[in-house]
Formats: sequence, structure tokens, C-alpha cells
Amino acid sequence: MSFDLRPHLKGELVELRPLTPEDWDALFAVASDALIWEQHPESDRYKEAVFKVFFVEAVESGGAFVVIDNKNQQIIGSTRFYGYDPEKSEIEIGWTFLARKYWGGRYNQEMKRLMLAHAFKVVENVVFYVGDTNIRSQKAMEKIGAIKIGMVTRAYGNHPPTRNVKYLINKPLETCEGWPAVTDRRYSANANGYSLLYSPRHPVSRYSSWCPAPYSLSWSR
Repeated sequence: MSFDLRPHLKGELVELRPLTPEDWDALFAVASDALIWEQHPESDRYKEAVFKVFFVEAVESGGAFVVIDNKNQQIIGSTRFYGYDPEKSEIEIGWTFLARKYWGGRYNQEMKRLMLAHAFKVVENVVFYVGDTNIRSQKAMEKIGAIKIGMVTRAYGNHPPTRNVKYLINKPLETCEGWPAVTDRRYSANANGYSLLYSPRHPVSRYSSWCPAPYSLSWSR
């Protein structure tokens, strides 16, 4: 089954539609706020020339979206599907940013829920990469239940490669209503994919760390 990189997704708060070249002015108006990027590895992305490279790559990727506030129909950010790997049953969600007015959880969480629900129609694993100094985005990943699985090195624009935290969310096995609480979680990665290991108290092969609203799972660390 192929992965549709350009769906049109709509929730209560936000709408995600595929990015087009005509979105440049509205999206750069959001991205030109330097404070959005202060913890990002490419901290000068607020500059027009730097963001232009980001924007062109986003359009050419075929998996980028603009994020629209349903209330006022204004573009408030962008995000992207990338790197679909059918052998690993995996895709990445990333390159996400929102106007600072929309920081704080609800908008990002709904955006991620929409994208995860779409991704899990095809793949078993969704991965995310966050700069190791980008504490704000790391906290946002924890809010949506992503599991930290290691460190990788990635390059952004013309900047030297930097360390990134890699996160994972697995596809749910059951409806959320049927899941018991998980109080002990251990994770390991190997060449064949991902393995989630639990205490004998929960002799089930795997639970997901993600669950559609209004349900959620809590992990102890």
C-alpha cells in the first residue's frame, strides 16, 4: 500500500493542506519571527534567504503542509511527512513550526494527532528528530507521548551537522478504551526494527505510546 504524502486533514482547531509555492508570503510572515528559531539548530531560519531554501525544499519534498487556524483561516505554520520506508514500515514527521501565539500544546497536539492517524493507516512506526539543545520541542514531543530512542547527527541548511534526539511513536494495537495503564516501559532498537519490552505484569507484546484524543497513556520513566 502506497503512502499518500499529500492528504487534506482537518480537525477542530487546525486544517492541514499541501504546501504550494503561492504560500510563500503568508508562511514567511510567520517564520520571520526570530524567537521561533532561537533553540533550533538552524537558528537563522527567520532570515528571508535562509527560509527561502527551507521553503523550496519543502515544496519539492512533496510531503509538506501549511497549518491553518480554522477560526480565522490564517496560515500559522508548517509541517511535513518525509522519508517513507515501506521495509521498516516507517515515516518521519518533522520540519514543524507554529507561530508563537499558538504554542502551548493544543494546536500542536491536534496537528500531530491528525498526521499520526493518517500515517498509521499505512505504517507501524513514526519517527521524529529534534535538536539536542531544542528543549522546548523535546518537551512538546513528550506531551504527545513520543519515546526517546537515541541520538543521531543531522545537517540543517548550510550549518554543520548537529546532534538530534530521535523519538518514536508506534501504531496502536487496540482501541484506546481497551488499554490498561502501563507502569513500566523498557525500549530497545535493533537492526530489524523496534522492540518495546514491558514488565511481566503486562504480558502483552506491545502497546502504543500514542492515542487519539480524548484518551492518552502515561509512561513512567
